[in-house]
Amino acid sequence: MHTHERTGTGEEARRRRAVVMAASRGLGRAAAHALAGSGHDITVCGRTPDLLAEVAAELRDYGGVVDAVQADVATPAGVDRVIRSAEQRLGGVDVLVTNAGGPPSGRFLDLSEDQWNAAYQLTLMSTVRALSATLPAMVRSGYGRVVVIGSSSVFAPLEELTLSNAFRPALAGLVSSVAREVAEHGVTINLIAPGRFVTDRVRDLDERRARAAGVEYEQFRQQAQARIPAGRYGHPEELGALVAFLASDSASYLTGQSLLVDGGLVPRTP
Repeated sequence: MHTHERTGTGEEARRRRAVVMAASRGLGRAAAHALAGSGHDITVCGRTPDLLAEVAAELRDYGGVVDAVQADVATPAGVDRVIRSAEQRLGGVDVLVTNAGGPPSGRFLDLSEDQWNAAYQLTLMSTVRALSATLPAMVRSGYGRVVVIGSSSVFAPLEELTLSNAFRPALAGLVSSVAREVAEHGVTINLIAPGRFVTDRVRDLDERRARAAGVEYEQFRQQAQARIPAGRYGHPEELGALVAFLASDSASYLTGQSLLVDGGLVPRTP
């Protein structure tokens, strides 16, 4: 029988070590705050130095070790830099949160092959590479938590987001498959599929759609919120709290799942 609970003494009592990719804004930033606030030492990465420095300063207020790495997770070198830094600065990775900025919007016939290749690297391969770099050590240690931040496009396609509609479901398939391979080693892997949250990415998409529809942004947002049963957009902190739960010991029996967090917008059947 496998048991993977920590005993609370010696090595088992040390702070957990987390990596959050693309954490300089939006949902990644909220995830980093939630993990730092729940007692994790943390490595964060982002492409913009000023934003990265800002979030690192905020995270240090929680009192743990904070390692900030400028990196583009769409590249093999970027992912490698982040994981190596976590191994050197934190001593390893217990919790991995994969995240990346959404691929560009566009209809299928308007997309170039270069755009498809770039979205493949950003949306799918960034997670594949991060898993390859961290899972072996998690398996050896008998403990690991992986949370993949995806999109509600896993469950229903989003208008003019062809690239996301193609690659986000691939992430869900990856999570479901790999989770079965590592579950016996105390490693869980789950995907969060967020709907409309109050982020720069969602605002940018809403502004584009409002212009295309010939309406003001606020009117478009009110109409969009009215279609959500919860009657509002989600707050990034709400998603961060879910990340922290999935990274905890309390979630040790939850793995291989894609969790839709969208205020009830996309109907699901059992």
